[in-house]
Amino acid sequence: MAIHPTAIVDPRAELGTDVEVLPYCIIEAETVIGDGCVLGPHAVVKRWTELGANCHVSTGAVLGEDPQDRKYKGERSYLRIGSGNQLREYVTLHRASGEEAATVMGDNNMLMAYCHAGHNVQIGSNCSLANCCQLSGHTVIEDNATIGGMTGFHQFVTVGKLAMIGGMSRVNQDVPPFAIVEGNPAEVRGLNV
Repeated sequence: MAIHPTAIVDPRAELGTDVEVLPYCIIEAETVIGDGCVLGPHAVVKRWTELGANCHVSTGAVLGEDPQDRKYKGERSYLRIGSGNQLREYVTLHRASGEEAATVMGDNNMLMAYCHAGHNVQIGSNCSLANCCQLSGHTVIEDNATIGGMTGFHQFVTVGKLAMIGGMSRVNQDVPPFAIVEGNPAEVRGLNV
């Protein structure tokens, strides 16, 4: 394990083996960081966040901040991130609203710079979200979805597995699995064959 002397790591945080914590990173109490993770400069991991093995968290990312939800009253909730994820510069992932509820991400995803996942979001595995994708609360992204940059999602929208969404789309209703969609509002343009 390598922790830079300028990093602040609460002694109640659980860090796995071979974790690298770079300058000015902050890791709060009641967090779990899996084996082989790299936490970039100025990254912040807030309480009640769990990070699986071999994740790379880039500069300025904030994981597990309180939900941006007026209903949230300080109850214990979670952010659970699987293994092998790449969370690039300034990604923000918020905990869930609701006692013991969780915002959840699977394995082997890439969220490019400035992506945001709000409270109670569910992201499957093997998804790619290009720069500046914005997922409102309760959005569900199923496995193997590919989403173009600067795409916005309305609350409670579900994106089916292997769907592809064109950049700068406005997704305000569910996207079927295997569909190719784009536009404002997003419309089905074909099948992802």
